[in-house]
Amino acid sequence: MDWLERAAKLRQWSRGGVRAPHKPLLLLYALGRFQADAADELPYTAVEADLKQLLAEYGPARETTPAYPFHHLVSDGVWEVRTEHGAGSPGTGVRELRANRATGRLAPDLRAALRREPPLLGRMARVLLDLHFPPSLHQDLCAAVGLELEMAETDALAAPERRQRDRRMREAVLTAYEYQCAFCGYDGRIGAVPVGLEAAHVRWWAFDGPDDVDNGLCLCSLHHKLFDKGVLGIGDNHRILVSQRFVGHSPAAREYVIALAGRPLIGPQPGAHPVASIHRSWHTSQVFHGSPRPATVA
Repeated sequence: MDWLERAAKLRQWSRGGVRAPHKPLLLLYALGRFQADAADELPYTAVEADLKQLLAEYGPARETTPAYPFHHLVSDGVWEVRTEHGAGSPGTGVRELRANRATGRLAPDLRAALRREPPLLGRMARVLLDLHFPPSLHQDLCAAVGLELEMAETDALAAPERRQRDRRMREAVLTAYEYQCAFCGYDGRIGAVPVGLEAAHVRWWAFDGPDDVDNGLCLCSLHHKLFDKGVLGIGDNHRILVSQRFVGHSPAAREYVIALAGRPLIGPQPGAHPVASIHRSWHTSQVFHGSPRPATVA
């Protein structure tokens, strides 16, 4: 049985690039708990709060119930649910899962495979991370679910469905934006080498975002992370969006985040393609959290 292929092909509702990371998040969470305690069953009442927080931080802006993946992940053959009445899930109703004291854990065959081949856990996690989240969020997400992964586990076997990124995109995007952050203008270098500047995908590469300049932004490391977390976005007029959900009271938070609201993007240079509206719209609907703050008055 190819567990990596099962992880890569989780059945998810999908339409027009809409993100549905519910099952991947639950499976990552379960792998983290298995790594900590291989015999542990996970009561729904304990998973509910943790998964709700994960969905709020790493899912799209729309609200959803943790009961959905808890029940439906069973159909992918990697998860089982039991209640006080025996094997089987009572459904997707939160009340039913609570009342029947439902518990979940990785499927028996998967648990056995992970015990026989411990590196399999890391390779499954890499598949889930690569297929559903941008690299800038991988470390934070692993910490959130309690996974400790070694970088050495990333290899050609880790992701059978994995696309290869076009390494030329980074240089093309940084050149288009003249090696400065499109949000704050940071342009640091050591000698001739830029430092702390990255090529960010607007529509995530994990969701078929192309390696094209019109799907890229040159961003500093801070603003890349905030962009991928949905704190920052791009409006229809190529002005910067800042989520009203962001809270920061320090002068740094006000200067480097809140004060960006309503500012125009810096770049790209004449002749380079600006971010395409289709990619901006995807990011706004699938990544950006909440409503944008009003433009900051200078």
